[in-house]
Amino acid sequence: MLMVRKSADRGHADHGWLKSKHSFSFAGYYDPRFMGWGNLRVINEDRIAPGTGFGTHGHKDMEIISYVLEGNLAHKDSMGHIEGLPPGDVQRMSAGSGVMHSEFNHAQGQETHFLQIWIEPSVRGIEPSYEQKAFADADKRGRLRLVASPDGADGSLSLHADARLYAGLLDGAETAELALAPGRKSYVHVVRGAVSVNGTALTGGDAAYLDGETRIQLEQARDAEVLVFDLAS
Repeated sequence: MLMVRKSADRGHADHGWLKSKHSFSFAGYYDPRFMGWGNLRVINEDRIAPGTGFGTHGHKDMEIISYVLEGNLAHKDSMGHIEGLPPGDVQRMSAGSGVMHSEFNHAQGQETHFLQIWIEPSVRGIEPSYEQKAFADADKRGRLRLVASPDGADGSLSLHADARLYAGLLDGAETAELALAPGRKSYVHVVRGAVSVNGTALTGGDAAYLDGETRIQLEQARDAEVLVFDLAS
């Protein structure tokens, strides 16, 4: 089964300083049909105006991934981390038993554009932790590069969740394929550009929900950036 959700059908919010598109129910946007997929709970496409950001607030028992596309994201948390995230960097924060943090636009005079992703953890009440790594475009070109996994395989970020996240850059004749184990769900989010997912054409902001499929085939791409999730059901 493959189900498509178009970019324009996502929830959205415009707070002036923040413009956000919600793939799943979040904050003031609620749709009981879109509460998550497997253990993937949130994908927000956020654009933060210069000089603004999310003030200090708390989370518990959630794996939170930030994937920066443009600008620079300034992160500060109660564990003592103060970091800047440029494009290509991916951040993983395990909220565990509780963490306070803030995220601000750190790019001078420029909008910061990033994806905020939440995945439900396999264990609860753990000690909060933080990890950040850079993944070069060359490592994602024409392939799906593992960027987060339960065991930190291949130099990926380590998740306290039964999920794997891949990132790919595809164009022209470039193709990529991912085999899926039985009983798994998968989710493909097209960050930008255009690509065919198992024969279905998608463009930036579109997503494909997959269940019962044995593989994901990406082809016929035009300047595409893609995130692929391999998820527990």
